[in-house]
Amino acid sequence: MGKGRLEAFSDGVFAVIITIMVLELKVPQGSDLAALRPVLPVFLSYLLSFVFVGIYWNNHHHMLHAVHRVNGFVLWANLHLLFWLSLVPFITAWMGENHRQTVPVALYGLVLFMAGTAYYILERGLIALHGKESPLALAVGTDFKGILSVALYTAAVALAFVNTWISIALYICVAVMWFIPDRRIEKAISE
Repeated sequence: MGKGRLEAFSDGVFAVIITIMVLELKVPQGSDLAALRPVLPVFLSYLLSFVFVGIYWNNHHHMLHAVHRVNGFVLWANLHLLFWLSLVPFITAWMGENHRQTVPVALYGLVLFMAGTAYYILERGLIALHGKESPLALAVGTDFKGILSVALYTAAVALAFVNTWISIALYICVAVMWFIPDRRIEKAISE
């Protein structure tokens, strides 16, 4: 079956996730710059999550551009990814309101871990459908960055119980690592 409906549905979900996140931002009380101080942790959590959702959207777009069709497994794998991403607005708001608290920071990482795992499952499902010689398979290879990301999320969840700043730093490291879209897929498609 074609991939058009999956792409359209996924893009809609990504847009709703970002919209919900921005609606969680509350207007500060007061009109001077000092009024922004209490909402800064919420805004910074939003910023980090916006970057993560943007990274997933960008890479999801590139991945689907490299394939021609989907099947039932891919549809369910995509829903699995979207489920975990749909939790990002909730966990972002909770971490922002309770910044530097162990459980919200750890659960933020757990949601990222599950989204990363779900993305990997979707990627592998698409590769299985299109073959090991497909442009996607050749571009992704062993997906070292994806595996490293999941490993860093795992470490960040555990380290949240030691020091939440370390966990937050690891989340930022993963975001920086993925900020530039994966050029391997673009290169493979253009050849």
